[in-house]
Amino acid sequence: MPLQSAVPILAFLDATESAAFYKKIGFDCNDNWKEYLMCSRDKIEIHLWKCDDPAIPKNTGCYIRVDEIDALYKEFNNLGIIHPNGPLENKPWGMRQFSILDNSGNIIHFGQYLD
Repeated sequence: MPLQSAVPILAFLDATESAAFYKKIGFDCNDNWKEYLMCSRDKIEIHLWKCDDPAIPKNTGCYIRVDEIDALYKEFNNLGIIHPNGPLENKPWGMRQFSILDNSGNIIHFGQYLD
C-alpha cells in the first residue's frame, strides 16, 4: 500500500488570529474547536493545535511542494507575508522556493522542482 499524503500539525497561540491568517492566504479553515484547527487549500491540509508556549511555533514548520511557484509568490508577496530571509530563489537542492511565517511563528516553505 503506497503512502498518499502527509498532514503537518503545527502549534498555534490564538485560534481566532490563526484562522484569520490561514483564511487570508486562501485556506478554508474549520475553526469550530478553539483547541484545534484544520485548514485546507487545494490538496494541502495543515492542522494546528493550541499551545501556550510561544517558543514552540517559532521552532516548527513545514514544506509544501507546489506548481506555479511564481504565481503563488506574487500572491503572498502582495499580502506582505514573505519571510525577510525567504525570498523566491532557486536553491542548490533543485527547488525554486520561498518562505513565510504564520501569525504564531511557524515557518512554511513553498517549493517547486526546478526543471
